[in-house]
Amino acid sequence: MKRPPAGTIPEAPGSYQFKDRNGRVIYVGKASNLRQRLSNYFQNPRNMHARTAQMVRTAESVEWTIVANEVEALMLEYSLIKQHDPRFNVRLRDDKSYPFLAVTSSEQWPRAQVMRGRKRKDTRYFGPYAHAYAIRDTLDLLLRSFPVRTCTQSKFNEHERLGRPCLLFHIEKCSGPCVGEIDEMPYRQLVTELCQFLDGDTDEIVNRLDADMKQAATNLEFEQAARLRDRLEAVHKAISKQQMVADKNEDLDVIGIAEDELEASVQMFYIRKGRVVGRKGFILDKVEDLTPGGLINRILENLYGEEPILGVPKQVLVPYEADDRAVYEEWLELARGSKVQIRVPQRGDRVTLLETVTRNAKEEFTRHRMKRASDHNTRSRALTELQDALELPEAPLRIECYDMAHIQGTNYVGSMVVMEDGLPAKREYRRFKVNEVGSVVGGQSDDYAAMAEVVRRRLQAYLDERDRPVSERTGPDGEGVEGKERKPGKFAYPPQLLLVDGGKGQVSATYQVVQELGLADEIPVAGLAKRFEEIYVPGRSEPVELRRGSEALFMLQRIRDEAHRFANTFHRERRSKSMTVSALDDIAGMGEVRKKKLLKAMGGITKVKQASLEELQAHSFLPDAVAEAIRAKFHSE
Repeated sequence: MKRPPAGTIPEAPGSYQFKDRNGRVIYVGKASNLRQRLSNYFQNPRNMHARTAQMVRTAESVEWTIVANEVEALMLEYSLIKQHDPRFNVRLRDDKSYPFLAVTSSEQWPRAQVMRGRKRKDTRYFGPYAHAYAIRDTLDLLLRSFPVRTCTQSKFNEHERLGRPCLLFHIEKCSGPCVGEIDEMPYRQLVTELCQFLDGDTDEIVNRLDADMKQAATNLEFEQAARLRDRLEAVHKAISKQQMVADKNEDLDVIGIAEDELEASVQMFYIRKGRVVGRKGFILDKVEDLTPGGLINRILENLYGEEPILGVPKQVLVPYEADDRAVYEEWLELARGSKVQIRVPQRGDRVTLLETVTRNAKEEFTRHRMKRASDHNTRSRALTELQDALELPEAPLRIECYDMAHIQGTNYVGSMVVMEDGLPAKREYRRFKVNEVGSVVGGQSDDYAAMAEVVRRRLQAYLDERDRPVSERTGPDGEGVEGKERKPGKFAYPPQLLLVDGGKGQVSATYQVVQELGLADEIPVAGLAKRFEEIYVPGRSEPVELRRGSEALFMLQRIRDEAHRFANTFHRERRSKSMTVSALDDIAGMGEVRKKKLLKAMGGITKVKQASLEELQAHSFLPDAVAEAIRAKFHSE
């Protein structure tokens, strides 16, 4: 893209739009100083984030619109993103239509109902709820205390014409406005009380019902008192279903995030009058380069860009500081009409509350990934995409991924995880202790050597198994021992794609091993670099591009993350073992069994070091000579 002439970009706040050769808007941004911000896009592409560089390469022109201040720039940016849905902006992917409990107010006899989709005027909304059945359960309880109608207009008209109420009237879950059993003003009072209750104003309603019940009992109106008692019990039961998480006078929105390099799962709890009155969740596709604070900004724009159903609260709790926080607070204050704080809680109940919402986001993210991974058609499509993108001779039904773990060159370990037909094959996972890499502080060269050693050992085991004579692999009749088929060795099958966690260096080291063993024509090699999710293959200087959000990239990312997890787990085990028992290794008479017994009996290596000779000799499994050697070793130290 050609840079605009010097001096033509204004030093003013505004929104800018990058367009492709067809004039389509592919990215929308905002800036307090357009000249300063846009100059960042016209530098060496090597210094830019990979996705930003790709956007600049795709763009043919850039345009901008000047506004009065940063808040107006934010509002204009949001409206342009909604209008054009640019491919390089973060995308909200939410296939859910969340249900709300809605109370109409434009009708003569307002009604309560479950509503989805577009919001209507003259309707009060409460929620959103995670499931429609949660609304129906809540409404079923509340109708005993606030018997407003829930029927459709056609059913209402039918019973009004017949002059007979429906079943809900007879079970006291409707006050019967269709047959004149209640006047309009008392009915509207019921609707007002229902809305107050759903807003969280429960104390006033409970106190009034309690007072009315006692007054009816004093007046010897026992049937009326019994009905009020039942209504009060239903109200208490409904209140117990609303989780109390803050003070009664507090209104909060709490945002929790779980993310990886490609996506972010967002959960928000709506807290009004101290109670959780609704929740919402969605997935963001991270197609643009964002800081953690920039991600918070995009989430706030998605949640509050259009008029929020439950309004803007006094405080919004977020997991980390938003970029340009003052600008976003001013924007929310315009919508609320009073002061709004965007805060990162530091201590107390607010931190616990944020952790709860974040845990919900993590669980939803796990379900989202499992849903994608478990679908057979999705897996088949991903394997086909991999075959085409990496130019493989066949779909990689068996993928092996390798990763290394160490701390400053010590306790080097490797992991091999296997995916067969797109699903993890945990019985095939293997762990490696790296032997050839020294214990000095390691750099990248040590990483390459460790990776090469692990891959060499695995592939050499495959060659040994493959090249074994038939007589050693089977019995005299071509079968296994005692006529049973011999099970193949643990490295008997070659991978159809050998994937390493890393970039060009790791791929080169791995491919060199594959070539040395004569397997270059049989086993394809690739590497997935974590920073930019770029895929490298031998012989190509530029990474292979897989469409962001594609099932193929998701599959590679999942197996890479699993290899990373498996390697780190093994490394923690080795490090923990070396830290706890190494001090006893060079003491004569201390074998593995005796070490474990002593550590268990004493409660750890620290207790062993502090123990007196008498305490050590008190253990029957510890000879006096060994006890004296232990005491002498640590006493001298």
